[in-house]
Amino acid sequence: MITARIHVTLKQSVLDPQGTAVTKSLHALGYAEVQDVRIGKFLELKLDTADRAQAEARVTDMCEKLLANTVIEKYEFELVEA
Repeated sequence: MITARIHVTLKQSVLDPQGTAVTKSLHALGYAEVQDVRIGKFLELKLDTADRAQAEARVTDMCEKLLANTVIEKYEFELVEA
């Protein structure tokens, strides 16, 4: 069993209105040291395989086809043996 931990975030050149709203809210709460917030998503998949190379290829395929919109988002992942 392998667990894939996937982080999907907006590319730096893409505006992030949700991140901007969180930044403003944190400032309103007194957290002036926060300079920027970028909002993304975290996915964790459990894969029924022990083959790391196959898992990497399959997760990359899943990210490219469904889990990330590669026009505006980037993704990275790590594989952890469960």
